[in-house]
Amino acid sequence: MARISDLLAAGRTSSFEFFPPKTDDAARSLEKTIGELAPLEPSFVSVTYGAGGSTRERTRDIVVHIQRDAGITAMAHLTCIAHQPEDLVSLLRQYQEAGIENILALAGDPPLGEPLEESGLRYAVELIDIVRATGDFCIGVAAHPELHPRSGGDRERDRDFLAAKLELADFAITQFFFEPEPYLVMIDELAERGVTRPVLPGIMPVTNARQVQRFAELAGAEFPPRLAARFEAVADDPAAVRALGVELATDLCRRLLEAGVPGLHFYTLNRSTATREIYANLGLS
Repeated sequence: MARISDLLAAGRTSSFEFFPPKTDDAARSLEKTIGELAPLEPSFVSVTYGAGGSTRERTRDIVVHIQRDAGITAMAHLTCIAHQPEDLVSLLRQYQEAGIENILALAGDPPLGEPLEESGLRYAVELIDIVRATGDFCIGVAAHPELHPRSGGDRERDRDFLAAKLELADFAITQFFFEPEPYLVMIDELAERGVTRPVLPGIMPVTNARQVQRFAELAGAEFPPRLAARFEAVADDPAAVRALGVELATDLCRRLLEAGVPGLHFYTLNRSTATREIYANLGLS
C-alpha cells in the first residue's frame, strides 16, 4: 500500500473517513458502504478513534481489514489524551506488523467526565514525537479553518501552533467547513509562516441539518446563517434537505478544486449515497 505523502506528491487525492461501528448491524452497513465507495477508487480511507481510546481495538481491526481485504490504503486515527506513551507504542507496533504506514496524529478528547488536566499527554505534537520514534510512518494532523476549539479565539496563536505541527508532520486534513473562504484564508496564513505541506479540505455533505449543526458547534465550525435559512425552508422535506446538502457540497468542492486544493476528504458518516452523488456531479466517477 502507499504512503499518503507519496500520493499527494503524485497528484490530487480523494479520500473517505469512516468510524468504527458499535453493533453487528452497523458493521454490515459499513461493509456495504465500503463496497459501494470502492469503485470510486479512493486514494486512501481513514478510520476514527474514540475519546480516550474507547474504540482502540475496533479502529485497529477495521483499518487492517480495509487495507488487507479491500486493497485500499488505510490510515488509522490515533489520539494521545488519556494514554500512556507505552500504550501508544504498543498500538503503533501492531500497525507496523500489519503493514499500516499512515497515522493521523490527534490530541483527541478525554473520556467522558475526565478533566483534560488529568489526562496525561495533551498535544498532537507530543504524539508525533512518539510516532516518529516508533517507526517510519507517514503522519497527518488536523487543521481547523475556523480555529481550534481550544484556541480561545487567538488566531495568531492558533496558526502558529498549526504551522509548528505541520513542520513535524507530512500533511494535514481539515475539520469540515461549509464555505471555501475559511479554508483559503487559513492556507494563506500558513503560507505566510513558510508552511508548504499539503492541507486537505474536509467535506461533510449536509443530509440532516440539525445533526450537522450540532457537529459544527462541537468542532468550532460556523454553519452560515444564509445556508441555515435555506435548510430551514425545506426542513419538513427530508428528500429536499438531502438534495440541497448534495448541491451545496458539490458547489463547495467545485470551488475548492478551482482554487487548486491538493485533494478532497469526505466525512461519510459510514454512508455512501451523498458522496457518490457529489462525485457524479463533479465528473469524478
